[in-house]
Amino acid sequence: MLAYTYIEQGKFELREKPRPRLENERDAIVRVTLGSICTSDLHIKHGSVPRAVPGITVGHEMVGIVEEVGDAVQNVKPGDRVAVNVETFCGECFFCKHGYVNNCTDPDGGWALGCRIDGGQAEYVRVPHADQGLSRIPDSVSDEQALFVGDILATGFWAARISEITPEDTVLIIGAGPTGICSLLCTMLKCPRRIIVCEKSPERIYFVRDHYPDVLVTTPDECLDFVRTHSDHGGADVVLEVAGARDTFQLAWQCARPNAIVTVVAMYDEPQVLPLPDMYGKNLTFKTGGVDGCDCAEILRLIEAGKIDTTPLITHRFPLSRIEEAYRLFENREDGVIKVAIG
Repeated sequence: MLAYTYIEQGKFELREKPRPRLENERDAIVRVTLGSICTSDLHIKHGSVPRAVPGITVGHEMVGIVEEVGDAVQNVKPGDRVAVNVETFCGECFFCKHGYVNNCTDPDGGWALGCRIDGGQAEYVRVPHADQGLSRIPDSVSDEQALFVGDILATGFWAARISEITPEDTVLIIGAGPTGICSLLCTMLKCPRRIIVCEKSPERIYFVRDHYPDVLVTTPDECLDFVRTHSDHGGADVVLEVAGARDTFQLAWQCARPNAIVTVVAMYDEPQVLPLPDMYGKNLTFKTGGVDGCDCAEILRLIEAGKIDTTPLITHRFPLSRIEEAYRLFENREDGVIKVAIG
């Protein structure tokens, strides 16, 4: 089968590999019908994910059809259409039982697919702990509607959930890339008083204004003054930092009002400085880390009910045989790309 493979830092390559086989009674083999490229894949390519293993098939955003299951798999069967979770988790360890599935202690726990074990930018993928990591897609939901459920949409849902957003809040979202838009969609479910999106790209600013006209939009240069003007207590009640750029962490805490929650969703390429003397007295609560992707079934129900729609994010489509071209487009942000569907 064709599989897009991490060769070494700076180099991915489309290669022929054997089709995966069941290795454990809890495994499933999924035929990938649609996948996508994530910014985290670019982090692997550029060496920002040291735990990524050279030789693995990359990719962790995918939907497909179950082909085979191990003897212990109960929740899915061959023929089921499924969304694949970015994380594999056992469901039994301390962290899983508390909903902290990103920190599952199983050897394949956490973000393994496309990082430490073969992922889904391929024709087939083996999914460990299939009962936990696969969610059946309702018949009325298309592959494109479900494509982002297991990763960036799960991330947006988790970020909105842990940010404790209330109807009285002003919420600032820094970054209108794919994960930022998913965070916006999930924040909208909380019905806060106002939402402000900060973005520097003219194309992405246009996208937000075109699709979400009730959302206020500003740029990084104007963000601090804009947020102070359009909030009730000198800053945002909740800040979601989804950009991961050089100065966006600083912007996040600066735009937060005293006693606000700052949720850091972004993955950074370099360390960030926490200037405690400068922020002393603001009494901020920071929440950080990788997504705990245990809400996929609920997200699919919301999609089925018409309450979440991520299909406008898919701006380009390529077959797997042209994935190199898709990566070049996505990495260089050419032609107004937001997300690419591969299949």
